[in-house]
Amino acid sequence: MLRARVLTYSTKWDECLPLASLHITTATKRAWRWPLSRLVWEEVQNTSEPVELRRASHLRARFGSTSRRASEENLKRAQSRQKSYSDRRRRPLVFKEGDHVYLRVSPMKGVHRFGVKGKLAPRYVGPFKISEKCGPVAYRLELPPRLAAVHDIFHVSQLKKCLRVPEEEIDTSQVEIEPDLTYEARPVKVLDRKQRSTRRSTVTMYKVQWSEHTEEEATWETEEYLRTKYPGFLPSTSN
Repeated sequence: MLRARVLTYSTKWDECLPLASLHITTATKRAWRWPLSRLVWEEVQNTSEPVELRRASHLRARFGSTSRRASEENLKRAQSRQKSYSDRRRRPLVFKEGDHVYLRVSPMKGVHRFGVKGKLAPRYVGPFKISEKCGPVAYRLELPPRLAAVHDIFHVSQLKKCLRVPEEEIDTSQVEIEPDLTYEARPVKVLDRKQRSTRRSTVTMYKVQWSEHTEEEATWETEEYLRTKYPGFLPSTSN
């Protein structure tokens, strides 16, 4: 906000510092619903210093709503400028009825990296035929009966163009696709094993290949996680 004000009052920006400081310190933050001073110092900071309050009050009366409106306009112009930079690198995807497209699905379950949840790269199923254009960026697809629980209208960002008329579809019978277009990736093979040392212990790690993914997309998982999440996948240890 201070930067937006500078664009209008470029020769007097330093005079806005007391007002900006007072606002930042005492304003209730939307994320945690407390003033910043309470979050940092565990109490509401005393903002009754007469000099700073007088300067802030003087600035508020001097600039008033005009300064706020000017700042908002500066922010809008900055956002519009950044959007134009981004749009230069984008090419709009446009399809027509009868085109074939792939539908993006995401493996959202069963993947941990050192105990932190994550996901593998998005994959595609299909191709499916476009039966109808529903607005400028939405399309209706002809889905097979086993995907009846999935809504058949998709945003263009979920689609990938099929460059040639398909002779066969990617088999979706081996993937349990959820209505939200996610599926569970399960471990299928151990590719490697190593010991990862920490300050207090040594952790056994396994490089695991996941279902519907190649060996290049394998991830390292802890032995504890694999035995807990997928009992029976790893061979039992002898005592």
